[in-house]
Amino acid sequence: MGGFLEDLFGKIFKGSESAPVNHKENFTIKDQDWRELKIWEETEEAKDLMALIFKNIHLKKAGIAGKPQVHNFESRYANGFAITYDEPLDSKSFSNLFLAFSQRVIDLGYKQISLDRKLEEINQQVKVTEKFYFKPPLQKPTENELISQLYGNISLEKITIDNQPSYLKFLATVYSDRLFQNAKPFDQLLDRLFNIA
Repeated sequence: MGGFLEDLFGKIFKGSESAPVNHKENFTIKDQDWRELKIWEETEEAKDLMALIFKNIHLKKAGIAGKPQVHNFESRYANGFAITYDEPLDSKSFSNLFLAFSQRVIDLGYKQISLDRKLEEINQQVKVTEKFYFKPPLQKPTENELISQLYGNISLEKITIDNQPSYLKFLATVYSDRLFQNAKPFDQLLDRLFNIA
Protein backbone atom coordinates (compact mmCIF):
# COMPACT_ATOMS: atom_id res chain seq x y z
CA MET A 1 0.00 0.00 0.00
CA GLY A 2 2.90 2.36 0.72
CA GLY A 3 4.12 1.99 -2.87
CA PHE A 4 0.68 2.95 -4.20
CA LEU A 5 0.51 6.09 -2.04
CA GLU A 6 4.04 7.09 -3.02
CA ASP A 7 3.16 6.66 -6.70
CA LEU A 8 -0.07 8.61 -6.28
CA PHE A 9 1.54 11.51 -4.44
CA GLY A 10 4.35 11.47 -6.95
CA LYS A 11 1.89 11.79 -9.83
CA ILE A 12 -0.12 14.51 -8.13
CA PHE A 13 2.98 16.52 -7.33
CA LYS A 14 4.66 15.64 -10.66
CA GLY A 15 7.74 14.16 -9.08
CA SER A 16 7.57 10.51 -10.14
CA GLU A 17 8.39 8.63 -13.33
CA SER A 18 7.00 5.28 -12.13
CA ALA A 19 4.17 3.23 -13.67
CA PRO A 20 0.83 5.01 -14.26
CA VAL A 21 -1.53 5.16 -11.30
CA ASN A 22 -4.50 2.80 -11.53
CA HIS A 23 -6.35 1.98 -8.31
CA LYS A 24 -9.96 1.27 -7.33
CA GLU A 25 -11.45 1.15 -3.84
CA ASN A 26 -14.78 1.19 -2.04
CA PHE A 27 -15.45 4.10 0.29
CA THR A 28 -18.23 5.72 2.32
CA ILE A 29 -19.56 9.25 2.61
CA LYS A 30 -19.01 10.91 5.99
CA ASP A 31 -22.06 11.53 8.20
CA GLN A 32 -21.12 15.22 8.34
CA ASP A 33 -21.38 15.45 4.53
CA TRP A 34 -24.90 13.97 4.63
CA ARG A 35 -25.93 16.44 7.36
CA GLU A 36 -24.53 19.38 5.36
CA LEU A 37 -26.38 18.11 2.28
CA LYS A 38 -29.73 18.18 4.09
CA ILE A 39 -29.15 21.80 5.11
CA TRP A 40 -27.96 22.78 1.61
CA GLU A 41 -30.99 21.19 -0.11
CA GLU A 42 -33.30 23.57 1.77
CA THR A 43 -31.48 26.70 0.56
CA GLU A 44 -32.60 28.89 -2.34
CA GLU A 45 -29.17 28.31 -3.90
CA ALA A 46 -29.82 24.57 -4.11
CA LYS A 47 -33.37 24.95 -5.43
CA ASP A 48 -32.27 27.51 -8.04
CA LEU A 49 -29.35 25.33 -9.13
CA MET A 50 -31.56 22.25 -9.55
CA ALA A 51 -34.08 24.28 -11.57
CA LEU A 52 -31.30 25.73 -13.74
CA ILE A 53 -29.78 22.33 -14.53
CA PHE A 54 -33.21 20.86 -15.30
CA LYS A 55 -33.88 23.78 -17.67
CA ASN A 56 -30.45 23.38 -19.32
CA ILE A 57 -31.05 19.67 -19.94
CA HIS A 58 -34.22 20.52 -21.85
CA LEU A 59 -32.64 23.50 -23.64
CA LYS A 60 -29.81 21.25 -24.80
CA LYS A 61 -32.36 18.97 -26.47
CA ALA A 62 -33.34 22.02 -28.55
CA GLY A 63 -29.68 22.75 -29.35
CA ILE A 64 -29.32 25.64 -26.90
CA ALA A 65 -26.37 25.61 -24.48
CA GLY A 66 -26.49 27.27 -21.07
CA LYS A 67 -24.28 27.42 -17.97
CA PRO A 68 -23.51 25.07 -16.45
CA GLN A 69 -23.23 23.21 -19.74
CA VAL A 70 -24.97 19.85 -19.96
CA HIS A 71 -24.62 16.96 -22.38
CA ASN A 72 -27.51 14.58 -23.02
CA PHE A 73 -27.11 10.86 -23.72
CA GLU A 74 -29.99 9.25 -25.61
CA SER A 75 -30.14 5.74 -27.00
CA ARG A 76 -32.47 2.77 -26.98
CA TYR A 77 -30.80 1.19 -23.95
CA ALA A 78 -29.22 4.08 -22.05
CA ASN A 79 -30.23 7.66 -21.31
CA GLY A 80 -28.64 10.28 -19.14
CA PHE A 81 -26.85 13.57 -18.85
CA ALA A 82 -23.53 15.08 -17.80
CA ILE A 83 -23.05 18.43 -16.08
CA THR A 84 -19.79 20.25 -16.77
CA TYR A 85 -18.18 22.03 -13.83
CA ASP A 86 -18.84 25.68 -14.67
CA GLU A 87 -20.52 28.77 -13.27
CA PRO A 88 -22.56 28.97 -11.12
CA LEU A 89 -21.19 25.71 -9.64
CA ASP A 90 -18.47 25.77 -7.01
CA SER A 91 -16.67 22.78 -5.53
CA LYS A 92 -19.17 22.47 -2.65
CA SER A 93 -22.32 22.65 -4.79
CA PHE A 94 -20.68 20.24 -7.26
CA SER A 95 -20.21 17.67 -4.48
CA ASN A 96 -23.65 18.39 -3.04
CA LEU A 97 -25.30 17.71 -6.41
CA PHE A 98 -23.56 14.34 -6.53
CA LEU A 99 -24.90 13.42 -3.08
CA ALA A 100 -28.35 14.93 -3.68
CA PHE A 101 -28.87 12.92 -6.87
CA SER A 102 -27.81 9.74 -5.03
CA GLN A 103 -30.39 10.32 -2.30
CA ARG A 104 -33.14 11.11 -4.80
CA VAL A 105 -32.44 7.84 -6.63
CA ILE A 106 -32.77 5.96 -3.32
CA ASP A 107 -36.02 7.85 -2.65
CA LEU A 108 -37.35 6.37 -5.92
CA GLY A 109 -37.01 2.90 -4.40
CA TYR A 110 -33.57 1.97 -5.69
CA LYS A 111 -30.95 -0.02 -3.78
CA GLN A 112 -27.39 1.27 -3.63
CA ILE A 113 -25.18 -1.58 -4.82
CA SER A 114 -21.81 0.14 -4.57
CA LEU A 115 -19.89 3.35 -4.02
CA ASP A 116 -16.34 3.24 -5.26
CA ARG A 117 -13.46 5.52 -6.17
CA LYS A 118 -11.13 4.92 -9.10
CA LEU A 119 -7.81 6.75 -9.46
CA GLU A 120 -6.01 6.58 -12.78
CA GLU A 121 -3.31 8.47 -14.58
CA ILE A 122 -4.28 9.67 -18.06
CA ASN A 123 -1.98 11.93 -20.10
CA GLN A 124 0.10 13.02 -17.10
CA GLN A 125 -3.05 13.86 -15.11
CA VAL A 126 -4.68 12.04 -12.20
CA LYS A 127 -8.37 11.35 -12.86
CA VAL A 128 -10.55 10.41 -9.88
CA THR A 129 -13.98 8.91 -10.54
CA GLU A 130 -16.34 8.50 -7.60
CA LYS A 131 -19.26 6.29 -8.63
CA PHE A 132 -22.58 5.25 -7.11
CA TYR A 133 -24.30 2.26 -8.70
CA PHE A 134 -27.99 1.56 -8.09
CA LYS A 135 -30.38 -1.26 -9.05
CA PRO A 136 -34.15 -1.36 -8.84
CA PRO A 137 -35.53 -3.54 -6.04
CA LEU A 138 -35.91 -6.79 -7.96
CA GLN A 139 -38.49 -9.18 -6.57
CA LYS A 140 -39.50 -12.67 -7.58
CA PRO A 141 -42.27 -12.25 -10.15
CA THR A 142 -45.63 -13.86 -9.69
CA GLU A 143 -46.73 -16.31 -12.35
CA ASN A 144 -47.34 -14.73 -15.80
CA GLU A 145 -46.07 -11.37 -14.59
CA LEU A 146 -43.00 -9.46 -15.76
CA ILE A 147 -40.48 -7.94 -13.34
CA SER A 148 -40.53 -4.17 -12.87
CA GLN A 149 -37.20 -2.52 -13.64
CA LEU A 150 -38.42 1.01 -12.85
CA TYR A 151 -36.05 3.12 -15.01
CA GLY A 152 -33.31 0.46 -15.31
CA ASN A 153 -29.94 0.42 -13.54
CA ILE A 154 -28.54 3.82 -12.59
CA SER A 155 -24.96 4.98 -12.31
CA LEU A 156 -23.87 8.35 -10.97
CA GLU A 157 -20.28 9.57 -11.34
CA LYS A 158 -18.32 12.56 -10.07
CA ILE A 159 -15.10 13.19 -12.02
CA THR A 160 -12.15 15.30 -10.90
CA ILE A 161 -8.92 15.87 -12.81
CA ASP A 162 -5.80 16.76 -10.80
CA ASN A 163 -8.03 17.47 -7.80
CA GLN A 164 -10.19 19.93 -9.78
CA PRO A 165 -13.92 19.23 -10.39
CA SER A 166 -14.62 18.28 -14.02
CA TYR A 167 -18.13 16.86 -14.51
CA LEU A 168 -21.01 14.80 -13.09
CA LYS A 169 -22.55 11.99 -15.12
CA PHE A 170 -25.96 10.37 -14.55
CA LEU A 171 -26.91 7.33 -16.66
CA ALA A 172 -29.91 4.99 -16.65
CA THR A 173 -29.38 1.68 -18.49
CA VAL A 174 -32.42 -0.47 -19.19
CA TYR A 175 -32.75 -4.24 -19.10
CA SER A 176 -33.60 -5.70 -22.52
CA ASP A 177 -34.44 -9.14 -21.09
CA ARG A 178 -37.97 -10.41 -21.89
CA LEU A 179 -38.49 -11.22 -18.18
CA PHE A 180 -38.72 -7.48 -17.44
CA GLN A 181 -41.40 -4.88 -18.04
CA ASN A 182 -40.37 -2.02 -20.28
CA ALA A 183 -38.51 0.69 -18.37
CA LYS A 184 -40.51 3.73 -17.37
CA PRO A 185 -39.82 6.85 -19.50
CA PHE A 186 -36.54 8.65 -18.85
CA ASP A 187 -38.31 12.03 -18.92
CA GLN A 188 -40.38 10.84 -15.96
CA LEU A 189 -37.16 9.93 -14.15
CA LEU A 190 -35.80 13.43 -14.83
CA ASP A 191 -38.96 15.02 -13.42
CA ARG A 192 -38.69 12.95 -10.26
CA LEU A 193 -34.94 13.43 -9.93
CA PHE A 194 -35.36 17.20 -10.03
CA ASN A 195 -38.60 17.18 -7.94
CA ILE A 196 -40.62 18.65 -10.82
CA ALA A 197 -43.64 16.34 -10.58
